[in-house]
Amino acid sequence: MVRERTLQLTASGKAKLEEELAHLINVKRPELTSRIQDSSDQGDMTDNPEYDSVKEEIIQTDARIVELEQMLERAEVIEQPSKDSVGLGSTVTIRSDDGEEETYILVDHAEADIRDGSISTESPVGQELYGKRPGDSATVKTPGGVIVYTVLRIE
Repeated sequence: MVRERTLQLTASGKAKLEEELAHLINVKRPELTSRIQDSSDQGDMTDNPEYDSVKEEIIQTDARIVELEQMLERAEVIEQPSKDSVGLGSTVTIRSDDGEEETYILVDHAEADIRDGSISTESPVGQELYGKRPGDSATVKTPGGVIVYTVLRIE
Protein backbone atom coordinates (compact mmCIF):
# COMPACT_ATOMS: atom_id res chain seq x y z
CA MET A 1 0.00 0.00 0.00
CA VAL A 2 1.37 3.39 -0.99
CA ARG A 3 1.02 5.97 1.74
CA GLU A 4 0.25 9.42 0.45
CA ARG A 5 2.32 12.26 1.79
CA THR A 6 1.09 14.45 4.59
CA LEU A 7 -0.52 17.61 3.35
CA GLN A 8 0.82 20.59 5.25
CA LEU A 9 -1.72 23.40 5.46
CA THR A 10 -2.02 26.73 7.19
CA ALA A 11 -4.87 26.90 9.71
CA SER A 12 -6.84 29.21 7.41
CA GLY A 13 -6.17 26.97 4.42
CA LYS A 14 -7.49 23.92 6.25
CA ALA A 15 -10.56 25.88 7.35
CA LYS A 16 -11.19 26.94 3.74
CA LEU A 17 -11.06 23.32 2.54
CA GLU A 18 -13.39 22.25 5.37
CA GLU A 19 -15.84 25.02 4.42
CA GLU A 20 -15.77 23.97 0.77
CA LEU A 21 -16.42 20.34 1.75
CA ALA A 22 -19.33 21.29 4.02
CA HIS A 23 -20.84 23.45 1.27
CA LEU A 24 -20.58 20.66 -1.30
CA ILE A 25 -22.11 18.07 1.04
CA ASN A 26 -24.80 20.22 2.67
CA VAL A 27 -25.76 22.64 -0.11
CA LYS A 28 -24.58 21.79 -3.61
CA ARG A 29 -25.10 18.01 -3.59
CA PRO A 30 -28.71 18.28 -2.28
CA GLU A 31 -29.46 21.00 -4.87
CA LEU A 32 -28.12 18.81 -7.66
CA THR A 33 -30.06 15.80 -6.40
CA SER A 34 -33.23 17.90 -6.44
CA ARG A 35 -32.49 19.17 -9.96
CA ILE A 36 -31.88 15.69 -11.31
CA GLN A 37 -35.11 14.48 -9.74
CA ASP A 38 -37.00 17.38 -11.34
CA SER A 39 -35.34 16.66 -14.67
CA SER A 40 -36.15 12.95 -14.54
CA ASP A 41 -39.78 13.75 -13.64
CA GLN A 42 -40.07 15.40 -17.07
CA GLY A 43 -40.13 12.02 -18.77
CA ASP A 44 -37.79 10.58 -21.39
CA MET A 45 -34.18 11.14 -20.31
CA THR A 46 -32.60 9.87 -23.54
CA ASP A 47 -32.99 13.31 -25.11
CA ASN A 48 -32.79 15.51 -22.02
CA PRO A 49 -29.72 17.80 -22.02
CA GLU A 50 -30.60 19.21 -18.58
CA TYR A 51 -30.56 15.72 -17.08
CA ASP A 52 -27.19 14.94 -18.71
CA SER A 53 -25.73 18.25 -17.55
CA VAL A 54 -26.83 17.77 -13.94
CA LYS A 55 -25.68 14.17 -13.96
CA GLU A 56 -22.20 15.31 -15.07
CA GLU A 57 -22.16 18.02 -12.39
CA ILE A 58 -23.04 15.43 -9.73
CA ILE A 59 -20.13 13.25 -10.87
CA GLN A 60 -17.74 16.21 -10.66
CA THR A 61 -19.11 17.29 -7.26
CA ASP A 62 -18.81 13.78 -5.84
CA ALA A 63 -15.23 13.54 -7.12
CA ARG A 64 -14.36 16.85 -5.45
CA ILE A 65 -15.98 15.69 -2.19
CA VAL A 66 -13.83 12.54 -2.20
CA GLU A 67 -10.73 14.57 -3.06
CA LEU A 68 -11.36 17.03 -0.21
CA GLU A 69 -12.06 14.24 2.28
CA GLN A 70 -8.79 12.52 1.35
CA MET A 71 -6.85 15.78 1.55
CA LEU A 72 -8.26 16.62 4.97
CA GLU A 73 -7.49 13.10 6.25
CA ARG A 74 -3.83 13.71 5.39
CA ALA A 75 -3.81 17.35 6.52
CA GLU A 76 -1.46 18.62 9.17
CA VAL A 77 -1.63 22.25 10.29
CA ILE A 78 1.81 23.82 10.14
CA GLU A 79 3.40 25.69 13.00
CA GLN A 80 4.07 29.41 12.77
CA PRO A 81 6.92 29.71 10.24
CA SER A 82 10.29 31.25 10.99
CA LYS A 83 10.77 34.88 10.04
CA ASP A 84 14.47 34.26 9.37
CA SER A 85 14.04 32.47 6.05
CA VAL A 86 11.22 31.77 3.61
CA GLY A 87 9.41 28.51 4.32
CA LEU A 88 6.00 26.88 4.23
CA GLY A 89 3.47 29.36 5.60
CA SER A 90 5.77 32.39 5.23
CA THR A 91 4.37 35.66 3.99
CA VAL A 92 7.12 37.12 1.86
CA THR A 93 7.39 40.46 0.11
CA ILE A 94 9.60 40.49 -2.96
CA ARG A 95 10.67 43.01 -5.55
CA SER A 96 11.23 41.99 -9.17
CA ASP A 97 14.09 43.35 -11.22
CA ASP A 98 11.67 45.84 -12.80
CA GLY A 99 10.91 47.30 -9.34
CA GLU A 100 7.43 45.82 -8.85
CA GLU A 101 6.71 44.61 -5.31
CA GLU A 102 4.50 41.63 -4.59
CA THR A 103 3.55 39.81 -1.40
CA TYR A 104 2.81 36.07 -1.34
CA ILE A 105 2.11 33.38 1.21
CA LEU A 106 3.95 30.12 0.46
CA VAL A 107 1.66 27.13 0.91
CA ASP A 108 1.26 23.51 -0.14
CA HIS A 109 -0.06 22.99 -3.68
CA ALA A 110 -3.51 22.00 -2.37
CA GLU A 111 -3.96 25.38 -0.72
CA ALA A 112 -2.39 27.59 -3.41
CA ASP A 113 -4.65 30.21 -5.00
CA ILE A 114 -2.96 33.14 -6.71
CA ARG A 115 -6.23 35.13 -6.44
CA ASP A 116 -5.75 35.37 -2.68
CA GLY A 117 -1.99 35.78 -2.85
CA SER A 118 -0.94 32.25 -1.99
CA ILE A 119 1.52 30.34 -4.15
CA SER A 120 2.72 26.79 -3.97
CA THR A 121 6.16 25.92 -2.69
CA GLU A 122 6.25 23.69 -5.78
CA SER A 123 5.71 26.60 -8.20
CA PRO A 124 8.77 28.07 -9.94
CA VAL A 125 8.66 31.23 -7.79
CA GLY A 126 7.92 29.26 -4.60
CA GLN A 127 10.78 26.83 -5.23
CA GLU A 128 13.27 29.65 -5.80
CA LEU A 129 12.13 31.66 -2.77
CA TYR A 130 12.19 28.70 -0.37
CA GLY A 131 15.02 29.09 2.14
CA LYS A 132 15.90 32.63 1.09
CA ARG A 133 16.49 35.40 3.64
CA PRO A 134 15.78 39.13 3.40
CA GLY A 135 18.22 40.64 0.90
CA ASP A 136 18.71 37.35 -0.99
CA SER A 137 17.94 37.11 -4.71
CA ALA A 138 15.91 34.40 -6.40
CA THR A 139 16.22 33.81 -10.14
CA VAL A 140 13.08 32.41 -11.79
CA LYS A 141 12.96 31.13 -15.36
CA THR A 142 9.64 31.97 -17.01
CA PRO A 143 8.37 31.51 -20.57
CA GLY A 144 8.93 35.25 -21.01
CA GLY A 145 12.51 35.13 -19.77
CA VAL A 146 14.41 35.22 -16.51
CA ILE A 147 13.13 37.35 -13.60
CA VAL A 148 15.25 38.13 -10.58
CA TYR A 149 13.39 38.73 -7.31
CA THR A 150 14.87 40.21 -4.16
CA VAL A 151 13.40 39.17 -0.82
CA LEU A 152 12.47 42.36 1.03
CA ARG A 153 10.83 40.97 4.17
CA ILE A 154 9.37 37.86 5.70
CA GLU A 155 6.37 38.02 8.00
